[in-house]
Amino acid sequence: MELLTPSGGLLFWMTIAFGVVFFILAKFAFPVILDSVEKREKFIDTQLDAARAAEVRIAGLEAEGEKIIADAEREKVNILKDAAASRDKIVGDARETAQEEAARIIAEAKKQAQEEKDAILASARGEVAMIAVQMATKVLRGQLSDKEAQEALQEILGDEAVTERG
Repeated sequence: MELLTPSGGLLFWMTIAFGVVFFILAKFAFPVILDSVEKREKFIDTQLDAARAAEVRIAGLEAEGEKIIADAEREKVNILKDAAASRDKIVGDARETAQEEAARIIAEAKKQAQEEKDAILASARGEVAMIAVQMATKVLRGQLSDKEAQEALQEILGDEAVTERG
């Protein structure tokens, strides 16, 4: 039973050994351990602060990225609107130019048709006049074949208009 109940001398020497070990640990080991724990605590606090700052910065960057994307979308919409407006203007200008050109061509064709019509009418009038003269000549030759008709015509027209033809 001696193992379960220690003697007084053993307790004395164990207390002294514990005190020496505790003194050595308190003098040399505990300051180093406490310093390491404090450094580790400061490091963890610093890293937590850096993580929070990084989180805030990431949130700011995400907001900035969303703003940039929104600006890009607005710019894209504006560019598409400008392109559509330019396309419509170009198409309108082309349509207007085509209509003007068509009107000019139609006017020119009408003018040319009128000139051709006038030329055809003038030619027809000239031919009709020639045919009328030829017919009149033939009729007059037929009627003026005898001497009495020639003298009657000469009296009506006067001396200058009638000459005898053979």
